[in-house]
Amino acid sequence: MTHVLPTRRTLLAAGTAVLATGTSGLLTPARAAGLAPTRTMRGGSNNYLPGAPIVERIGGGGFLMTGSVRRAGDGAPLEGQRIQMWAHTTEGHERDAKSHGATLTDAKGFFQLEMPQIVPAFGQAHGHLAYDDSDFETVFLRPVMASSRDTTLNVDFVLAPA
Repeated sequence: MTHVLPTRRTLLAAGTAVLATGTSGLLTPARAAGLAPTRTMRGGSNNYLPGAPIVERIGGGGFLMTGSVRRAGDGAPLEGQRIQMWAHTTEGHERDAKSHGATLTDAKGFFQLEMPQIVPAFGQAHGHLAYDDSDFETVFLRPVMASSRDTTLNVDFVLAPA
């Protein structure tokens, strides 16, 4: 069996490391920093109509908007949260009331709403989604689709308490 004796240099380096970093990292368990809240996107509130009704579908459908809503920090799914959606579609402009609708999240925090196919407005195919209730901070999102031929768009919200 071979014994390796630490050199003076090894002991000095180890002691310096303990002084520089302390022992707190050695004695406390690692913790996740927590799930950061979603930030409102510039342009997300364009053509927003407060109080859009909760609907089964917007127009004739054909495009599926899906997503999830979780609480900032612990990431717990949030049930019963109202998500409003609107877009420039084959059936109307994003400023038209008929192009707006809302839905509620299920027990696992998921939502979905069918709407007409989203088409480019100002050169970009994009949707608008909003959380605008009083329990959490308002968030407006404006995700751009990879292609105007896409028939689905998934958007996730992480909400911070108001």
